[in-house]
Amino acid sequence: MPNSQICIYTQKKQGEEWLRRYRSCLPIFACVLGFTETGLIPGISAAGRTPEDRKYTACADAEFLYYGPEHKAQYPLPPLAAGASPVLISRAVIESLKIPVHLFNAGLPQPPALPVIDLGGAPAQCLSGGAAMKITTVQHLFKQGLLWGERLAANIQQGYLIVGECVVGGTTTALAILTGLGIDAAGKVNSSHPVCNHTQKFALVQTGLEKMIKSLEQEKINFQSRIQNPKSQIKSSVDPLQLVAAVGDPMQVVVAGMAIAASRSCGVMLAGGTQMLAVYALMSAIAQTYALSWQPEEVVVGTTRWVAEDPTGATVDLALNLGKNSLTQSGRTPPLLATHLSFADSRYPQLRAYEQGFVKEGMGAGAACIAAHLSQNWQQHQLLAAIEAQLERLSTAFH
Repeated sequence: MPNSQICIYTQKKQGEEWLRRYRSCLPIFACVLGFTETGLIPGISAAGRTPEDRKYTACADAEFLYYGPEHKAQYPLPPLAAGASPVLISRAVIESLKIPVHLFNAGLPQPPALPVIDLGGAPAQCLSGGAAMKITTVQHLFKQGLLWGERLAANIQQGYLIVGECVVGGTTTALAILTGLGIDAAGKVNSSHPVCNHTQKFALVQTGLEKMIKSLEQEKINFQSRIQNPKSQIKSSVDPLQLVAAVGDPMQVVVAGMAIAASRSCGVMLAGGTQMLAVYALMSAIAQTYALSWQPEEVVVGTTRWVAEDPTGATVDLALNLGKNSLTQSGRTPPLLATHLSFADSRYPQLRAYEQGFVKEGMGAGAACIAAHLSQNWQQHQLLAAIEAQLERLSTAFH
């Protein structure tokens, strides 16, 4: 039977089969770091108290994940309005289980202070401009994702690959990708705020998509030869890579490529909520548009129950909506899994804040817990003890 610490919200049978297949297996953990200037808009994200703090969130989280609490960080974990970084959760599991970690820079404003694989990307501009990245950058990052997905999977004999992310403002770019793919996502995404700022997010997305459509129409006028093939008239939607270039962030296309390639030979857990549902939809659309082979039954989305059961979002509905869209490969819904981890009894107020809806997820936190449940049958008390130990070590490290 599946572990009682893991809940399956969608595609129950496929989810159970995936969990059975990878019980007792240790994963490899990849985390893709990216940046979008969308994250600097006041009030858009709670992953860093100020816009200035949020510039360094990904670098800080990556440094903590790699080195742990005793390392004197070049980029210390940024102060949050409430709560504590989800990297404490990921680090607790990765350190205890000795899970191999690979960190990728898909496009950060500054290089992180740790060994990282630089993919030659660039930070995205704010999605509201409808021109977030150059199409050449997006194509390059997608190829890098395919390449690294294949490389990482080659080192996995019978296990699976966890792919996490850190992009401040990434739930807003996720909303943009989902909406651009024709998926009903308005009012359904999550955020690091206790009450999701849906109105702010959707206004940005609408502005960005309108500008994208205008520039595409202009291109059609300028390059009539591009649309002389009658088949191109049938496609009502934009090329998914063009969509990422217009309103996405650099992480999305890397993870999509990684997961497509890795799924051909091992299991893949997309680590996150809204952002990874957007990546799953993107994978499906890219695979369909470019006739790429992948194994959807090998791919699940793994998150925390704070995301899956977020009363101010609708994560399960969103996952189900992926299956109602023709571009996401004949209506596929991924299995949505979540750890039952609770901080209700934590002695730390920063962790108890998660129960009030702050933070919720990030840096592959939910997937790391699922890995601990799966491979070591860790229960609630073991996870909580390991996470609290990280926080204790952090608070005493330099005092």
